[in-house]
Amino acid sequence: MAAYLQWRRFVFFDRETVREPAGPDGTGSKPFALPPGIAVCDSGRGSLVFGDILCGAGRCQIWFLPRSLQLSSFQAYKLRVTHLYQLKQHSILVSIGEDEEGINPLVKVWNLEKRDGGNPLCTRIFPAIPGNKPTVVSCLTVHENLNFMAIGFADGSVVLTKGDITRDRHSKSQILHEGSYPVTGLAFRQSGKTTHLFVVTTENIQSYMLSVKDYPHLELDTHGCGLRCSSISDPSQDLQFIVAGNECVYLYQPDERGPCFAFEGQKLIVHWYRGYLIIVSKERKTSPKSEFAGNEAQNSDKQVLNIYDLCNKFIAYSSIFDDIVDVLAEWGSLYVLTRDGKIHVLQEKDTQTKLEACEFMLFRKNLFEMAINLAKSHHLDSDGLSEIFRQYGDHLYNKGNHDGAIQQYIRTIGKLEPSYVIRKFLDAQRIHNLTAYLQMLHLQSLANADHTTLLLNCYTKLKDSSKLEEFIKTSESEVHFDVETAIKVLRQAGYYSHAVYLAEKHEHHEWYLKIQLEDIKNYQEALHYIGKLPFEQAESNMKRYGKILMHHVPNETTELLKILCTDYRPSGVNEGPGMLEGKKANSEEFIPVFANNSRELKAFLEHMTEVQADSPQGVYDTLLELRLQNWAHEKDDQIKEKLHNEALTLLKSGRFKTVFDKALVLCQMHNFKDGVLYLYEQGKLFQQIMHYHMQNEQYKKVIEVCELYGDQEACLWEQALGYFARKEENCKEYIAAVLKHIENKNLMPPLLVVQTLAHNSTATLSVIKDYLVNKLQKQSRQIEQDEQRIQKYREETTRIRLEIEELKASPKIFQKTKCSICTSALELPSVHFLCGHSFHQHCFESYSESDSECPTCMPENRKVMDMIRAQEQKRDLHDQFQHQLKCSNDGFSVVADYFGRGVFNKLTLITDLPSGKTATTIEAGLQRELLIHTKRST
Repeated sequence: MAAYLQWRRFVFFDRETVREPAGPDGTGSKPFALPPGIAVCDSGRGSLVFGDILCGAGRCQIWFLPRSLQLSSFQAYKLRVTHLYQLKQHSILVSIGEDEEGINPLVKVWNLEKRDGGNPLCTRIFPAIPGNKPTVVSCLTVHENLNFMAIGFADGSVVLTKGDITRDRHSKSQILHEGSYPVTGLAFRQSGKTTHLFVVTTENIQSYMLSVKDYPHLELDTHGCGLRCSSISDPSQDLQFIVAGNECVYLYQPDERGPCFAFEGQKLIVHWYRGYLIIVSKERKTSPKSEFAGNEAQNSDKQVLNIYDLCNKFIAYSSIFDDIVDVLAEWGSLYVLTRDGKIHVLQEKDTQTKLEACEFMLFRKNLFEMAINLAKSHHLDSDGLSEIFRQYGDHLYNKGNHDGAIQQYIRTIGKLEPSYVIRKFLDAQRIHNLTAYLQMLHLQSLANADHTTLLLNCYTKLKDSSKLEEFIKTSESEVHFDVETAIKVLRQAGYYSHAVYLAEKHEHHEWYLKIQLEDIKNYQEALHYIGKLPFEQAESNMKRYGKILMHHVPNETTELLKILCTDYRPSGVNEGPGMLEGKKANSEEFIPVFANNSRELKAFLEHMTEVQADSPQGVYDTLLELRLQNWAHEKDDQIKEKLHNEALTLLKSGRFKTVFDKALVLCQMHNFKDGVLYLYEQGKLFQQIMHYHMQNEQYKKVIEVCELYGDQEACLWEQALGYFARKEENCKEYIAAVLKHIENKNLMPPLLVVQTLAHNSTATLSVIKDYLVNKLQKQSRQIEQDEQRIQKYREETTRIRLEIEELKASPKIFQKTKCSICTSALELPSVHFLCGHSFHQHCFESYSESDSECPTCMPENRKVMDMIRAQEQKRDLHDQFQHQLKCSNDGFSVVADYFGRGVFNKLTLITDLPSGKTATTIEAGLQRELLIHTKRST
């Protein structure tokens, strides 16, 4: 139980008297006055609603006062209005009054949005009588869903109307409660789909559950309250039913009694407004019964209006009024109606003004808890709350309460700069407070890398391994720090196991491997970890750390590289249909890893060439170099022979065609003769093969090379002859073999052969005697053949000339009896040519391409004509060529241009005589003359 006398008092409301609007002349207005006789009132839907009793005019009115203070009214009853209830969510007004003397109350339901003759439409009228016994109505309440209405009576009964309260046909009334004590208060409570009705009398309090059949009820307490001394709170107080007795104020849930507050004084009116409890009371005490019986003796007494904040336990406002009729809430303010017809408005101050007004009392008197609660209840923004927390923390810090101060500073996280707090707790004695603050900073994901570093250093200074493990072993979704920074700090502090755990959990592979290899020296574990990584990361880390691993665990590293370059799948991945397809790295890129590990390198390269024939060229190049090195340094003959065969087999694998020069250099560097010769042969470097044998003075090999490749490169025999000619040794046998081949192939002029052999002092005339004799004999035979051919051409020329003369001077007799095409007997009409061929006319027309040429001779004639035209064209080109050559500054370009056009190509007419140019010219002229003068005609 809290005594209100200990509660702080504030002035959170401004009090003013409502005045009439100023006149047109701008003069001051007088206080607004209500009509006399106001008995009941309510508010809602933008108006204050009043009901009066019978006045001088003989009418009972219901008045509406909008914010513009323009009063309006209509007659609701003939005698008096006793109760009003304005729904907040609907334009529905429920009233109870009397039209005649006696106890005969009527309930009327008004629809304020509809009009009937200028007045609100009355949708329903029914008597308010419990059963058959008329009694006085004491209180009224209506549910906002319009499905429940409860009326309390002075005889202790309660009538519940269920259904649409605006229509007679859709609702049903029944007596819900009967008792011997007057009903002083009713209130509906809606929680989800559950509806309760609180019923309070002068002696007890009960709760009815209306959402259940038979309406079960529960008695909550054995004391009650007077009229208008009960209310229902808002959700901030969990919709509790408030009952104000003269000694205490009690709060109730539907099934139990809640807290109570010791507010003394006779309670007259109780309301709830925006989290505040409003109580109008008198200082003297009277029993609830006397209060219920009448208020005549109280009218002249002063009344106190108190506004309580039950959550923060302070009095927000307190003031004295003269004879309060009621307190209404509308337009965001409280309106106090007094018996003299005046209206006083209580306007709540804004939160900032409240805090400024109570700053001296709360902050200066260090009542920070109350200030915080006040700010929260008034929904102060986070910046304002943070400032209060900061001041509270500073206050506690200055008093030496560092534990309490850090708790307040923690509440400023997100608003206050962390460095403000951190600087205060850098002292070693306060490191545990700093740790708590930094932990919370990380939990709210507001820490940067420096904060993480500082927190981890705090853990290591405190040697608090449990907290350290708790911090780093949070689940993935709860990580509130920079993982890389944490790993660095832990590694620097020597907490390698924690750093490795963090790196592995959060997949910082580089840090994991760096710590394992450089700090822990666990090479086997690092290699195993790489084998579990995805392909791209495994590849990059093997390139980075492969040399270190190869130095310490060569066999295991080699095996992993074999897998990585052939068909890599991360270890630990379950095999199955959904398994990822294997990937392979470029094996050539890992060759540098095997520095100083030639044995493992050879095993790796041989494995790659066996399982992956399309391995990069660098793999084969390195393997060849490695095998040649091993062969060159091997001393054992058997092993050397094996290595020799392996190297040669690799060369013959056909993988060195594109890198011929490189392979040749490697073989020459290691003096691998068989390899050099093989590569010369593959590259068609026959002269180099022969020179190689010449350098080694292998005469038979020189002859063999000439015999094998002489047909492809004839100069080999000439070089062989020159080689043997320069030898001072007796090489007659080899010279004879070379001369024999030169003679057969006519590769060299005899004079050049003699000049070549003249350099050899051991070569006598007997060596070339046979060669010279055979050569002279061949030339003699060629001369005889040429002379015979010349004589033949002369005779042929003489014959042709005679034929030409005969054709010119003598008639031509055609004696052919058969067609030259079909060989059938000639019949007229026929066609005859001077060449002696005759044709049927129809055969000639079918086969001839021209009317003036013999079909039989035409192909040969065309060849001759083409040769003549070519000679004439060349003769014309010769003159043009000579002219351009003389006039051009760059004679070589002219020659090159004509050479490209084929001007200098040899043209053979009939035969190409080695000598006797005059005869050839004469013969060509005769043929041309013959062809011109023997044009065939019909």
